[in-house]
Amino acid sequence: MFSSLKALPADPILGLSIKYRADTNPKKIDLGVGVYKNEAGETPVLKCVKKAEKFRLDNELSKTYIGGTGSASYNEEMTKLIFGDHKVLFENRVKTVSTPGGTGALRVAADFISRCKKGAKIWLSNPTWANHKAVFTAAGLEIQEYSYYDYENKTLNFDAMLNDLKTASADDFVLLHACCHNPSGMDLSHEQWQQIAQVAKDIGFTPLIDMAYQGFGDGLEEDAYGVRLMADTVNDMILCSSCSKNFGLYRDRIGACTVIGETAATTDIALSVILNVARAIYSMPPAHGAAIVERILTSEDLRQEWYSELAEMRNRINSNRTVIVDKLKEKGVTRDFSFIANQKGMFSFLGITPEQVQQLQDEYSIYMVGSSRMSIAGIAPSNVDYLAESIAKVL
Repeated sequence: MFSSLKALPADPILGLSIKYRADTNPKKIDLGVGVYKNEAGETPVLKCVKKAEKFRLDNELSKTYIGGTGSASYNEEMTKLIFGDHKVLFENRVKTVSTPGGTGALRVAADFISRCKKGAKIWLSNPTWANHKAVFTAAGLEIQEYSYYDYENKTLNFDAMLNDLKTASADDFVLLHACCHNPSGMDLSHEQWQQIAQVAKDIGFTPLIDMAYQGFGDGLEEDAYGVRLMADTVNDMILCSSCSKNFGLYRDRIGACTVIGETAATTDIALSVILNVARAIYSMPPAHGAAIVERILTSEDLRQEWYSELAEMRNRINSNRTVIVDKLKEKGVTRDFSFIANQKGMFSFLGITPEQVQQLQDEYSIYMVGSSRMSIAGIAPSNVDYLAESIAKVL
């Protein structure tokens, strides 16, 4: 049976990581992988996470399942972190379940959408996170793209985005990035969120918001603006969130899928369907990562320590944006790269050709995705001069 299979190409980002690890150049730089790195190039365990894990090890009494929804406390704390004191909480119109990471949340959402309308159309930004298409296609959904990034002018193509979404139908679903757009780094302004929310209300399509980077843009509250505005505006919406980045729990795979319905009754029905979907995919959600997040968010001391560590990560990324722009100028580059400093989150498109990206890899051991998407967190004081010099030579 297996002899009929044909080998598939490796995921481009994962394949890039393999090449990076095999590279013996001591000056090599990894700008491909989408994980936070400190100035030493490491992805450390947060101090607050270490303390929360110790508490869990000292107090955990059983490894039995915790139920299909996951930890009720984790779900409640994540919901409050995202929505604050939004009215949907008091109206009992929001329900959250634990999932295996943000990708698990997206797959649950995808299969849930398929239950709502088999073969439904879902709109994705062009560009979007590479795995979005794979997740939604696997669930049998039809993919439609809307304009988003203007590659030539290195900015948001908002007029085209708005015009594309105005052609959506009431039966469609539209995926929006809550903040720190992956891979462009271009976020919607408050005024633009307001216009998109109004279009969603007028047409009646259902927003699905992917929130993988809360706290990595402008702050925890600031990054939730679009989510809370949309919840104010539409009757139904879905939200997928992740604790990989802001808590540094990458390998622990913990996220959440949240649904908001028009009434408490319809939300309860939606929850029952989501649980049925999850049962068929992974049966029960993981508990360890959820327990860590739950402990941090319910302990005032750990919560404050997390705020501080999260701000440190956010400020480092924002500082890296300014530093690389300044360094490129210092190395004599006349092309305008100021757009990098104005973007948010982990990623930006450098805006060079695929051939130049390959040249950076072959001649200078600098690794980024072929589209020139680079992970800003991979920049450090120890490599920024070499990076800027190499880019200058390639240009």
